[in-house]
Amino acid sequence: MVGGFRVGERLHAGGMGVLYAVSGRDPGFPLLMKVPRLGPGEPGEAVLTYEMEQTVLGALRGPHVPRLVAAGDVAEQPYLVMERVEGRSLKEWSDRAPLPAAEVARLGAAVATALHALHEQEAVHLDLKPSNVLLRPTGQAVLIDLGLAAHAHYPDLLAEELRRPIGSAPFISPEQVLGIRGDPRSDVFALGVILYELATGQLPFGAPTSPAGLRKRLFRDPVPPRALQPTVPPWLQEVVLRCLEPDARARYASAAQVAFDLVHPDQVALTERAGRLRRRAGLRELLRWLRAAGLEPTPPPRPTAQLSTAPILLAAIATSHGNEAQFEALREVVSRLLAQRGETRLACATVVRPAPELGGSAEEAASEQRIKHLVLLRHWAGPLRLPPGRVSFHVLEAADPAAAIVDYARVNHVDHVVIGAPPPDLPFKGLLGTIPTKVALEAPCTVSIVRPRGGR
Repeated sequence: MVGGFRVGERLHAGGMGVLYAVSGRDPGFPLLMKVPRLGPGEPGEAVLTYEMEQTVLGALRGPHVPRLVAAGDVAEQPYLVMERVEGRSLKEWSDRAPLPAAEVARLGAAVATALHALHEQEAVHLDLKPSNVLLRPTGQAVLIDLGLAAHAHYPDLLAEELRRPIGSAPFISPEQVLGIRGDPRSDVFALGVILYELATGQLPFGAPTSPAGLRKRLFRDPVPPRALQPTVPPWLQEVVLRCLEPDARARYASAAQVAFDLVHPDQVALTERAGRLRRRAGLRELLRWLRAAGLEPTPPPRPTAQLSTAPILLAAIATSHGNEAQFEALREVVSRLLAQRGETRLACATVVRPAPELGGSAEEAASEQRIKHLVLLRHWAGPLRLPPGRVSFHVLEAADPAAAIVDYARVNHVDHVVIGAPPPDLPFKGLLGTIPTKVALEAPCTVSIVRPRGGR
């Protein structure tokens, strides 16, 4: 018995701790106990990682991390008792790589969603790898082993006491190599390594064992995935290589944006990365090497401060009605919001009812309807003059438009919905409610309801 828990079988022994099945309390889910490796011959970092994991797990909530139940005093008997997650390790999939693109996208989107939930709570994982991801039967990803994590609200013991790169060599980001901890884009880089491995069966930077080997990722590109696995589609290579950019500013600004592209591969804006078939070297690599040689680490902003520069904005456009005054009012508001943050991603969506069979198959009618409304959405967004990488277009088929918009906002981590107000002369709107009202009440984010000047 330890701390009121009955210790059962040993489940796993890792470099920093040992996991045991435990019982004795019934919180409504199975439990495990993690005991750090302490004593002669054990790494000194075990105490630091134990304290960091206790701190970070205690500060986090939600389905994407194990629930912390109890912790022992480090001066007496240190241990952590937490939820024993029912699920399979992502390493089971990486061991079978290369995988089909659709499977890579599904798994990657689940991990990106979990990362975004972590970053929204001011935490950065900093040791993301397949063995530290569990997938619940529902498909949700759970991030485990948070001993190397950083949280913006608490002292970073690892950064204070260690003066060397901390993390798993194949997955560590360039800025971590330089000792910079706390940037959520470091987790985006590690996610790119995972996607690369799932798509090709290989690691983009191998498994270096020396500081010089780690530093190569500051200036050297990986071999493009399509050069190793020709079946990798251009859109997936675009996503992977953007995650793996040496300069964090050139990567996706948030894990939510990675998830968005993996869920909507047809909307990925292709650049030179997508068609690359060989690693870039020569003068570009030399210039990167020179920059890296004199680079001085600077403290990163808080995770939420970084996320605030890259929100996802949803413009819900009623293309079926064609109210030009409403369209212009929506454009004005969206334009102002886009100007506030340079990395805002705009999703333009409309909701249409499922297509009935009218003189042909339902599939043909639905296809024609989708094309018609996509054209209308593109026409609406044209005056905004956004580059392809910042705007996407979506036609949602649903009998309940409000529910479809809310569901889209929830699944795609939308930060702000802009939607037109109903006409002022709409009958019974006070009794029955309106689509904008329902969206405002149920959406998991900010909602702006826009009415054109003059109220029509």
